[in-house]
Amino acid sequence: MRTLRESDNEHFILVTAGSVRLAGELVIPAAADGIVVFAHGSGSSRHSPRNRFVASVLQQKGLATLLFDLLTLEEEVRDQRSHQLRFDIGLLAERLVGVTDWLLHHPPTRHLHIGYFGASTGSAAALIAATRRPEAVKAIVSRGGRPDLAGFALTQVQAPTLLIVGGNDFPVISMNEEALKQLHRAAATRLEIVPGATHLFEEPGALEQVAALASQWFQQYLSVGKRE
Repeated sequence: MRTLRESDNEHFILVTAGSVRLAGELVIPAAADGIVVFAHGSGSSRHSPRNRFVASVLQQKGLATLLFDLLTLEEEVRDQRSHQLRFDIGLLAERLVGVTDWLLHHPPTRHLHIGYFGASTGSAAALIAATRRPEAVKAIVSRGGRPDLAGFALTQVQAPTLLIVGGNDFPVISMNEEALKQLHRAAATRLEIVPGATHLFEEPGALEQVAALASQWFQQYLSVGKRE
């Protein structure tokens, strides 16, 4: 691990994932026994204010978090023009698997149970990555996600999966309802609809509901004792 800057339990890092190095922000509260890895959505980054808010709530609940960029700086510049990489779900899932492997071998995190929090297209990447590391990934939460983009991988997901959708995000509601039917191998599945919320959960109190639902889910499935 190359530390860019450290402050208390917060570490700014570069994570090696395959042939690239990705910038990330790792927070490990004292006595944490689970870590949530964030997979952001289309055109976003680790600086997403919505994901950062959810991460802060999870940290208050004693969960470690990792916010990281799925693309390198050069790729982000290229994607701003083409908008292609942000929809390359296979590539994003591969990056997430690489980061997961890094966590499994990094001494401060290798004992922690891993969960994924995916937003928008990042949800599909999280679902696919979970099928590639089923022994490691213990829980998944999707916010306004596009699980339909995970395709056949939905039928292979084993981790407990919570889908959260805004009540006014009508096309995405139907996509998540269909995805829920395919998640039959998961240990537990649930679809939560936040009344009055749109796709970005910008309405007053909407994101707070997302954070509360996510923290409850992760506390239930990640706080079950540390890995050996």
